[in-house]
Amino acid sequence: MLLRVRKGWELPESAATDETVFRQRRELVKSMGLGSVLLAGGGMGLPALASTGGDPSAHLYPVKRNEKYTLDRDLTEEKYATTYNNFYEFGSHKKISAAAQELVIRPWTVKIDGAVEKELTVDIDTLLKQMPLEERLYRFRCVEAWAMAVPWSGFPFKALVDFAKPLGSAKYVQMETLADKKTMPGLKQFWYPWPYLEGLSIEEATNDLAFIATGIYGKPMPKQNGAPLRLAVPWKYGFKSIKSIVRFTFTEKRPISFWEKTQAREYGFWANVNPKVDHPRWSQATEQLLGQSGRVPTLLYNGYAEHVAHLYKDLEKSEGDRLFR
Repeated sequence: MLLRVRKGWELPESAATDETVFRQRRELVKSMGLGSVLLAGGGMGLPALASTGGDPSAHLYPVKRNEKYTLDRDLTEEKYATTYNNFYEFGSHKKISAAAQELVIRPWTVKIDGAVEKELTVDIDTLLKQMPLEERLYRFRCVEAWAMAVPWSGFPFKALVDFAKPLGSAKYVQMETLADKKTMPGLKQFWYPWPYLEGLSIEEATNDLAFIATGIYGKPMPKQNGAPLRLAVPWKYGFKSIKSIVRFTFTEKRPISFWEKTQAREYGFWANVNPKVDHPRWSQATEQLLGQSGRVPTLLYNGYAEHVAHLYKDLEKSEGDRLFR
């Protein structure tokens, strides 16, 4: 008799919002003629409504949920996840959802270069047609000690790596955010090392959990959340999950990421979640869930240790606490 051992993220369906209820609610709202204005739960407001209006990829959503990736906590209400955002290209405050509507998401091309068989530039909609889209429920933990749980739509990062066909010499993949001075007022903050860069090792990028997100809550990605293409690596602090990606560069050399350039003592390259390694200016032992009162304990690797800790076994002596900053 075969016994199936449930993985850490595979919890009973009762632990997550039932998909049937979610879909029925969408249909009910549509039948009332209220469209996406109320789909947020409690009313999202105009910024979030405008963020997905006119997106030519809208017909792709909602996508089928991958039931392997469920949660041990309730989903964060959409109105919080889409209005409490970091996106420094539009300002260094949390209420940038309105300003982010200036982001132009079409035309949008993604460049793949560096140590690959053939460098190329692909249109976002062409890329989406070639990727295996699915929905995953993930925890999200910001380095600022707030957290949420969201339903990302998108595709495994490994699918993009396979599409890119990196050479054997490629050890890392560097990602780059759009830097458009016409629409992004935050770029005037000259003391930051624009454009926003992030990176992962090839082993991290091809891990089952690494995800390229293109949507959220059954719709295309809102602009303030990083439309049309962002990273979701749930075992790392949120600043690693780079938004509005325009370039993937495969390289032998470890990239120096945006926040590492800005303040390496506080924000390192690896940035794995660990409650025992504090940020120099605050504790990481607990976190505040958006839309809820009180705090909850922070989990090692944000609860995904069983599936990613092996990636860092050989780095523990050389990197030490830097793995978690």
